[in-house]
Amino acid sequence: MSREECAELDAADPLAALRAEFELPGGVVYLAGNSLGALPKAAAERVGEMVREEWGRGLVGSWNAAGWFDLPRAAGDRIAPLIGAAPGEVVVGDSTSVNVFKVVAAALGLRPGRRVILSDLDNFPTDRYMIEGAAGALGPYEIRDVTAATLAGALDADVAAVVLSEVDYRTGARYDMAETTRLVQDAGAIMIWDLCHSAGALPVELNACGVDFAVGCTYKYLNGGPGSPAFVFAASRHLAEARQPLSGWHGHAAPFAFEPSYRPAEGATRFLVGTPPVLSYGGLMASLDLWEKADIADVRAKSVSLTSLFIRLVEERCPELELVSPRDPERRGSQVAFRHAEGYAIVRAAIDRGVVGDFRAPDILRFGFAPLYVSHTDVWDAADVLADVFETGAWRDPAYARRLAVT
Repeated sequence: MSREECAELDAADPLAALRAEFELPGGVVYLAGNSLGALPKAAAERVGEMVREEWGRGLVGSWNAAGWFDLPRAAGDRIAPLIGAAPGEVVVGDSTSVNVFKVVAAALGLRPGRRVILSDLDNFPTDRYMIEGAAGALGPYEIRDVTAATLAGALDADVAAVVLSEVDYRTGARYDMAETTRLVQDAGAIMIWDLCHSAGALPVELNACGVDFAVGCTYKYLNGGPGSPAFVFAASRHLAEARQPLSGWHGHAAPFAFEPSYRPAEGATRFLVGTPPVLSYGGLMASLDLWEKADIADVRAKSVSLTSLFIRLVEERCPELELVSPRDPERRGSQVAFRHAEGYAIVRAAIDRGVVGDFRAPDILRFGFAPLYVSHTDVWDAADVLADVFETGAWRDPAYARRLAVT
């Protein structure tokens, strides 16, 4: 495919107009939206308004007048349609790590007597660390490692909960959410999904799949900004009974009654803990305005087109790279990963030439495709730069082998 043919695809793209809503530096192809989404232009203005007007002039009154107190629920209700949830089932607050602890604890409480938690070996490490923490603090519980291939055989009457990432953070490999959830629940266990690499990248149908709990971040495909708060989903059927141990005052039924003992709020609000990071909601709300203009089916169709094109172009021009993402788009999220022993240096060399991807140890070059702002011509240009990195041997510069703190 030529660059001109890529431009024709972009001209027919129903999402094309949204690209202009983002700050995208000139001369840069940004393929790290699966790590940190690009800046919506309206976000800077919105956060500035919150600082100048709501904080600067409204002061403490903005908890009421500007709706600060309700931000966790308001943001949750706006994310809910993107993940197939109902109003009142999603709240936004804390980090993904903290939220993993909450939902694992809630799941264990719903299955008393069962002493095993299953976790995929390829889960993002923070999920596994928090599972270990929950098992130790609430247990003793046994943690068993599984893969997609071994999950079915590991399910038995001792398993209380299963924690999986719908899309693998390294390879982009995707679980079948409906089938996996059914399998887990048929064994009597609680199904918990991590949606960090799903939300905003592909259609997610939590309620249609009967999911029990889910967590996810908002700074990747949802473009909420660095450190923007994460979300928790709790199925409505569990909300009356589910308990999580971080019983902070914002999860209380009446926070400003200042009662001496904890009483959980109704609905998903009981999964909140402390004071929300108000300014961080500004960027997220600005991005969610854009998401209300996008059809998630169009997002997924474009994602498949972008990732499939990238695989084809890179394999044609960079045979040194080994594809580790699933070739079948139905089994792939919105990222493409290749393997090379010198992957870190190759990524660094590409970044210096304007193609921003990232690296995951030990040898994975990772490229994320955010359909709201990545174009087909971006894909062509990125493949061209990677080919040049190999043809010129640019990656062999010793400077690129020196590891930075964040890879």
